Order: sequence, then structure tokens, then C-alpha cells
Amino acid sequence: MGRFIVRRLLQAIPTVFGILVITFLLTRLSPSDPIALMYANQPEVSPEQLASIREAYGLNDPLPIQFARWVGRVLTLDFGTSFFYHRPVIELLAERIPNSLQLSLAGLLVSVVVGLPLGVIAALNRGRFPDHVIRVLSVGLNAVPDFVLGLLIILFLAINLRWLPAGSMNVVGEQCTFCWDRLWHLAGPVLLAANGGIAALPRFMRAEMLEILSQDYMRTARSKGLAEKVVIARHAFRNALIPIVTIFGGVLTVLVSGSVIIEVVFNWPGLGRLIFDAANAKDYPIVQAAVLLASLLLVISYILRDLAYAWVDPRITLGR
Repeated sequence: MGRFIVRRLLQAIPTVFGILVITFLLTRLSPSDPIALMYANQPEVSPEQLASIREAYGLNDPLPIQFARWVGRVLTLDFGTSFFYHRPVIELLAERIPNSLQLSLAGLLVSVVVGLPLGVIAALNRGRFPDHVIRVLSVGLNAVPDFVLGLLIILFLAINLRWLPAGSMNVVGEQCTFCWDRLWHLAGPVLLAANGGIAALPRFMRAEMLEILSQDYMRTARSKGLAEKVVIARHAFRNALIPIVTIFGGVLTVLVSGSVIIEVVFNWPGLGRLIFDAANAKDYPIVQAAVLLASLLLVISYILRDLAYAWVDPRITLGR
């Protein structure tokens, strides 16, 4: 297993490097000037001062030199200083990642706990009322964009019914990581984060369960006198999980990309909100560090997916 992980990491180096080159060129060749945006509301700053600031940040150097300098710093975990926040990027990422982890992991847990059982129930009740309800629910949730559903949650559950807060992480004046107030503020964003999984997982799980339930080995298991619960849990459910694992191939990238809309809608101070603000402000160091982080998380996600394949299906060997 160790050799497999090392080999996959080495194979990912050219891909990650190519992503870094493309991201660097896209940020540098964009028409907007980050220094001009930084001081847009300060007319007292003269053009000479702006030029001096660009020189201090190294933005006047040739692009190959800027790229080589940035890669050299990244190797020492120095992602530079934010143009907008005037703070080291590594500090900003360290502050926001725990907030995004709380949201993303909770949403993933809810989507799996709700989505997979719904798919099993739909398959076991094929053509009956529960199956129709679950399929309609799945298609309906899949058809609603996340930002629309987030605004509906705020409108009805937060403003009209006052069951949930409209945004932020804590009540003003309260600071806690694990408490009732934080759980209360997590409810709305987690509902939105779990929407994608609850919409997709039942459909995939239903299709896989229906295919497996018609296999000969399922009839053989029943003919041996095994209880129906044992047949479903040990034979049908576990084998249905093998294709489902593919869906979670890039699950860790949700930490960066999937939480942007949620954090913007609910004013959640996480990594997605930081990247959104940095992209608007042309804050190159944060954008580049976020892309690098997303690339590494994608590689790790695929490695974890392959390990999960081997766990779900013992016939799969990772050493070959």
C-alpha cells in the first residue's frame, strides 16, 4: 500500500505543476491591476506610489522570474503576503480551513447518512409509493440551484419562521467552537451543503441495488436460509457501494470549491468566502495558494478513493 501511495503522488507531480502554471498565467494576464484595486478608494495615493508598491511586490518583474520566485517560496510553505489583507497567506488559510472543515464534513456526513438509506429504501420498494416519493424528491432537489435553495432556507426558516439564524457562525459576542450556538448556526449551511448528496446518492444507490438484487448470488444467499436483513446488508449493500465510491473521488475538493456558494450566501467565514473575496480583489497570492491546495486535495481524494475500493471489494489489489 505504501508503494502504491508513493507512486500515485509521484505521478501527480506533473499534473499539479501544470495546474500551477495555468493558474499563474491566468491571474497575471488578467486585465485588472490588483494594486490599483487595493487603493481604489484612496485617491491621495499617487501613480508614482502605486508604481513603487508594484515594484515592492515584484509585479514588474518578468513572468518567468515571478513564477520561479513563487514556486521557490511554496517549497518552504511560504505562499507570500496577501495584497488585500496585508498578512501572510498561510495564516489566513490556517484561520479559515477549520471553519470550512466543520461545514463540509458535516454536510458530507448528513448527505451520506440520508442519501444512501433513501436509495436502499427506494430499491426495496420499487414501483411503490416510497420509491416514487424518493425519486421525485431527488430530482426536485437536483433541479434547484444551490444559491436559490440557500436563499429559500434563509427566507423561510430564518426570516419567516425564525427557526435558524440568517448567517454567520455565532451570535454577536459569542465565541465557541463546539456548542449549541455553533450547531444552531451550522444547521442552515449544512442543509445546503448536503443537498447535492441527498439529490444524487439515492438515484445512484437505487440503480445499483436494483441491479444487484437481480443477480444469481442474491437468490443463492436467500436459498441458504439467510435472513433478508443479512442478505441486504452483507451482500447487496456492500456490493452496491463499489460504484458509489466513484462519486466520492474528489470529495476533499469540496473544502475549497463546493463551499464557496454556501459560505457567501450564509456569510460563513470559511475558505470558500476567502477565495471568493480574493478573486474579486485580484489577490494573486491567495488565489494561487487556494488552487495549489485544491490540486493537492484532489490528488489525495483519488488516492483515498482507490483505498476505499480495496476496502469495499477485497478482490481489488493496489500493488499492481
